[in-house]
Amino acid sequence: MEDSGAILSHISSLKDMLDQVNEEIEANFQITREIESEIVKCAEIETALLVKESELTKILFASQNSVKILEEELGNLRTKRDEMLKRMSEKREWFITRCLEFQRHIDKGQNDELVALLSEKEILEKEIRLLDENINALNNSMLAFAEEILEDLYESNATLDAEIQIRNQENEKLLQDIGDLKSMLLHCYN
Repeated sequence: MEDSGAILSHISSLKDMLDQVNEEIEANFQITREIESEIVKCAEIETALLVKESELTKILFASQNSVKILEEELGNLRTKRDEMLKRMSEKREWFITRCLEFQRHIDKGQNDELVALLSEKEILEKEIRLLDENINALNNSMLAFAEEILEDLYESNATLDAEIQIRNQENEKLLQDIGDLKSMLLHCYN
């Protein structure tokens, strides 16, 4: 009977130890669930960052299209300026021809035509000057716009890179904690 009492006592102490191990296992399961929840949150944050990066990429492509449109407009203005220069050159040649005729007919009172030609020449020169100013302003605006977009993109990418690195470090720490917990659980079972 003494042997059965000792065996029962030993079984009771083994049961207490088993209950304690079960409690530790349950606590470790709870910690594992919390870590898994943190991993899911990190994955959601990473997904949000990828979406943000995608949006920034779309903005970059849209800005490139805007730059192309501005370049086309600049090309059109240059073409218009070149046409005006050509027209002015033709008018100049016509004017020279008319001046020669005027010199021949100076005594016949055709002075009004000369005044009209001179005034048209001044108008054309003013238009050319204005077109040159518009082209310069458009060039400056386009360069400032492109620089601003590039600066925004660089800043956004730097922020995203920093956030991704932080999340990766947190993720690696969580994975290491999970590995440690698994080792502890395996050690407890063995």
